[in-house]
Amino acid sequence: MDLLHNMRTFVCVAEAGSFTAAAQRMDLTTAYVSRTVAKLEMRLHTRLLHRTTRRVALTEAGERYLQRCQHILRSIEVAEAEAGEAQALPTGTLKVHAMTGIGHHYLIKAIASYQESYPEVSFDLSLTNRTIDILDQGFDVSVVIAAELPDSGFVSKSLGQTFSVLCASPDYLLKHGAPSTPAQLNEHRCLRLVNAAMSLDKWLFSGPQGEELVTIRKTPFQVNTADAMTEGVRAGMGIGALPIYTATSGLRDGSLVRVLPGYSLNHLTVFALYASRQYLDAKIRTWVDFLRKAMPDLLAADERCITEFSGLSHTAIANKLR
Repeated sequence: MDLLHNMRTFVCVAEAGSFTAAAQRMDLTTAYVSRTVAKLEMRLHTRLLHRTTRRVALTEAGERYLQRCQHILRSIEVAEAEAGEAQALPTGTLKVHAMTGIGHHYLIKAIASYQESYPEVSFDLSLTNRTIDILDQGFDVSVVIAAELPDSGFVSKSLGQTFSVLCASPDYLLKHGAPSTPAQLNEHRCLRLVNAAMSLDKWLFSGPQGEELVTIRKTPFQVNTADAMTEGVRAGMGIGALPIYTATSGLRDGSLVRVLPGYSLNHLTVFALYASRQYLDAKIRTWVDFLRKAMPDLLAADERCITEFSGLSHTAIANKLR
C-alpha cells in the first residue's frame, strides 16, 4: 500500500467534504477514492470518517489523524522543495579532495574566485598525494593529476595539461656544471619526487629528438611532495624534476635555474572527478564548470612563465660557467 498516496487522498476527502469532490480534484473515480480511504482505515484499525449519502465528517480519531497527515505532507513538500533547490541553487558545503601541489598552487585561488560568484557555498578542502575513492570517503569532487585514470565508474572532466621541468640552484650549477643532454644526468646528483604519476628510476623526456628514456642511478635525496622537492633543489642538493607550478616562483626570483631547457617530462592531465551525471547538485556542477574554465588559463600562465624565465636564467648561469 502506498501510504503517502492514501494519506493524501484522505486529506483531500477531509478538506473537500465528500468523496465525489475529492475524486474530481484528484482526477480519480469516486469509487477508487472511497476504497483508498477504506484501506487506510483497515490499516489503522480506526474509523476516520462518518459517511452519509451527501457528505462525510471526521471522527475524533480522524481529526487527530488529519492534523498529523497535514503536518507530514507539508514536511515532505518542504523537503522536496529543498532538494529541488539543490539542483538549481549552489549552496551548502562542498567537500573537495585534491593532490597537494594542485591544491596549494591552483585550487585555493580558484576557490576564492568561485566564492565571489557563489558566496553561499563553503569549502572543506583536503589535500593528499594519492587518488581516493570519493564515495567511500565522502567527497563531492576530487582534483587529481595522472597520465590516465583507472576505470572507476566516476565521471571525469579534463581541466588541462601540465608537465615537469628539471631545475637546480645557481650554486649547484656553478659547482657541478650543467648537463647538456639527458644522458649526462647520471654524472649529477638527481633528486627524486615520490608519486604515483612518475617513475622513480626512469625519467621519460620529451625534447628536440622526440622521447628519450634515462635511468637515474645517483639519488642522494627523495621526498613525496613537490613543494618539499623544490626546497631541496633551492638548497643546492641536486637536480630535480619539478612540476611547473612549483618551479615558476623560483625561476622568477632566480633561486632556481632550469636545466636542459629544451626538455620536459612527466606530461600529465589534470582531472576533476565526481560521482554521477544525473541529478547533479548545483554546487558540484558549478564548481566543475568553473574549474573547466579557470584551470586552462592558470596552467597556460605557468607554462608561459616557464618559457619566459627558463631562457634568461639558463643563459645567465651559462655565462658564469664560461
